[in-house]
Amino acid sequence: MKKLKALLKETFNIVFNDQDLLETAFTHTSYANEHRLLNISHNERLEFLGDAVLQLIISEYLFKKYPSKPEGDLSKLRSMIVREESLAGFSRFCSFDTYIKLGKGEEKSGGRNRDTILGDLFEAFLGALLLDKGIEDVRLFLNQVMIPQVEKGNFEKVKDYKTSLQEVLQAKGDVQIDYQVVKESGPAHAKQFEVAILVNQEIISRGIGKSKKIAEQNAAKKALEHLSEE
Repeated sequence: MKKLKALLKETFNIVFNDQDLLETAFTHTSYANEHRLLNISHNERLEFLGDAVLQLIISEYLFKKYPSKPEGDLSKLRSMIVREESLAGFSRFCSFDTYIKLGKGEEKSGGRNRDTILGDLFEAFLGALLLDKGIEDVRLFLNQVMIPQVEKGNFEKVKDYKTSLQEVLQAKGDVQIDYQVVKESGPAHAKQFEVAILVNQEIISRGIGKSKKIAEQNAAKKALEHLSEE
């Protein structure tokens, strides 16, 4: 944790008062489960809090930045900014992936590179920062890390995989495309959804995400990747 603290101070001028809070933010459930006797806290509750403050700050920013955009366009842009893939990218940009504590099994299976884990980590850090420093420090951090990418218009270029998949599948005629939730798991504050895509009532792909919309996009992305290989 010493290297993480140095990174936060040198790069973002952030020094946590509550070091335990910072450590919790970087502790995955798999690590806590493998060390149950130590009664270690994991980052799921902080993730819940971080998600809320992230949504608020980004919503406020977009509302002020684009006064002429309608609600629907603002919602789409926000969803692209705070989507799992984007947040995982910000975790990597901040080098957070280097410092997360994972269980041995999760480490071996490539968890350190998994978008789901890294996206959750970014939100957990925001939750910890909110509790330790307050919302203005969270806003300052996001202004350093996320907002410059929004200013460049990077997220307006993000692909809508569901729309792209529909265009590909319907290029040769009408087909019936359905998205169905086939599984829900995890506690109420950290749900995981598994969605299947059915084309003419046959499953062609599945995707997982912390919301139904994210799971649908992930499933559509996988379907497009599979179709491109055929």
